[in-house]
Amino acid sequence: MFMDDILTQKSKKIIAGPKRINTLIEKLSKAIILNHPLLEDVVLVGIRCGGVPVTNRLKDIFIKKKKIEIPVGYLDITLYRDDWTRISQYPEVRKTEIPFSIEDKNVILVDDVIFTGRTIRAAMDALIDLGRPKKIELAVLVDRGGREFPIEPTYTALRVKKIAPYDYVSVYFKELHGKDQITLESK
Repeated sequence: MFMDDILTQKSKKIIAGPKRINTLIEKLSKAIILNHPLLEDVVLVGIRCGGVPVTNRLKDIFIKKKKIEIPVGYLDITLYRDDWTRISQYPEVRKTEIPFSIEDKNVILVDDVIFTGRTIRAAMDALIDLGRPKKIELAVLVDRGGREFPIEPTYTALRVKKIAPYDYVSVYFKELHGKDQITLESK
């Protein structure tokens, strides 16, 4: 093995499998119901890409537990990011699908991981372009710390502590990746 190979090897630690992910999403749903027992005027908006599976699973839980189907939408924030020109000159813009008004609604933004807060800032900018919600709350599956913006989730299922700035949390969903798994990865 060459020294370059050693330096480029990644380490990967699994911190949650399918059962734990289901438990974590269940935890989010309970916290949301605690704040909004009737789920009145509540809409879920998943941030593409990782927020979409979490949003859909929350919706299914609310149907099962509360017999209520709350409105669900999906938000693409690509052009609202403050770093999109660094990523690519031709960013991949996906579709925003919010087939309802967010005016005077309790919007719960949903994402898989929060890190710096920049994605959430971009999502709030995109939402405000669509209307004026009564309130915006944030539900995240994993909070890995390391904020650069003063943004904190309202609902958090899992906090990962003592993570190096160069490490990252990856969330894989069977809907997108063929498996449910949360990993801590090092470069």
